[in-house]
Amino acid sequence: MFDYLIVGSGLFGATFAYRAKQLGKKCLVIDKRPQLGGNVYSEEVEGIHVHKYGAHIFHTNNKQVWDFVNGIVEFNRYTNCPIADYKGERYNLPFNMNTFSRMWGVKTPAEAQAKIETQRQEAIAALNGREPQNLEEQALCLVGKDIFEKLIKEYTEKQWGRSCKELPAFIIKRLPVRLVYDNNYFNDKYQGIPIGGYNKLIEGLLEGVECRTNTDFFASEWCKSWRDVAKCLVYCGPLDQYFDYQLGRLDWRTVSFKTRIEDTPNYQGNAVVNYTSHEVPYTRVIEHKHFEMFGQEVYDCPRTVVSEEYSTEYKEGMEPFYPVNDERNNQLAEQYRALASQEKDVIFGGRLAQYKYFDMAPVIEQVLVLKMEAL
Repeated sequence: MFDYLIVGSGLFGATFAYRAKQLGKKCLVIDKRPQLGGNVYSEEVEGIHVHKYGAHIFHTNNKQVWDFVNGIVEFNRYTNCPIADYKGERYNLPFNMNTFSRMWGVKTPAEAQAKIETQRQEAIAALNGREPQNLEEQALCLVGKDIFEKLIKEYTEKQWGRSCKELPAFIIKRLPVRLVYDNNYFNDKYQGIPIGGYNKLIEGLLEGVECRTNTDFFASEWCKSWRDVAKCLVYCGPLDQYFDYQLGRLDWRTVSFKTRIEDTPNYQGNAVVNYTSHEVPYTRVIEHKHFEMFGQEVYDCPRTVVSEEYSTEYKEGMEPFYPVNDERNNQLAEQYRALASQEKDVIFGGRLAQYKYFDMAPVIEQVLVLKMEAL
């Protein structure tokens, strides 16, 4: 009946279906959620496209990927410039001259570099010649105590639910320090949000493709009998679940959201504000209208929608978001990937099925470079 049964309608599954359809292949896309789009799905509230599963900003240096997505739907000019709030003090992210000027009163790149280097050397000297053993030691050696304590330590602990001294050093291999007054979070050449929201992108990718929502692969007839109806399975669900957890369960972090409507046109003046202190229980507040409304448009829309984002440990029934990249999970994931490589006529795609965190553009790039004609 089908050339491909695609489990999951996120960016990997939807892009795969689009390319397969272009080649004249017949696809069926199933998704356990009541809507299509995976984590990029948005809901319209008060005329605002609300990112239901957290802020998604598309960015890439790959012109092929940028041209591909803009061929589906035009993207706007949004530039990601998040703010960090530490106990009421506001700092620009990523770490740049605006950050350092606010923190230390420095005015020149040389002054900022000297301040950072002094604190770095203090941290390195404290190790007495040994390598950093945990995330805290690694971060202190990269950026020093002031930046670490105000902008990294407590925020990271909220994100991971663990002390920075318990997290492995390799999680932070480097921390970008920019000695320029530039608040653009990404270095990528291309950046934006689909005009009309991410649903427009997913709808364009899946146009003409048969899709079924509220269909859990593992709780349906497809799980055991997919080979009877499709030549190939494209699996975008959790890697360990595909193998019925036979080697053990992989750990995930997940996030939950408290979303509300505020009776004001402009609540916080920015799309994303990170709260880096333990005094605030959530990690960040997202004001969704700022992704797509600019200038007078913000005030022409009289109300706004904000979401508080909370990071928690994954439990059964939750949506898995972020792989836990510690030694145990990385070793277990490698064992599962070895099993996956032996599966005949099955493609494992996306962050869940590969147990790797990906931005959106690399997921699409993975599909674009597939030699699908040979599949």
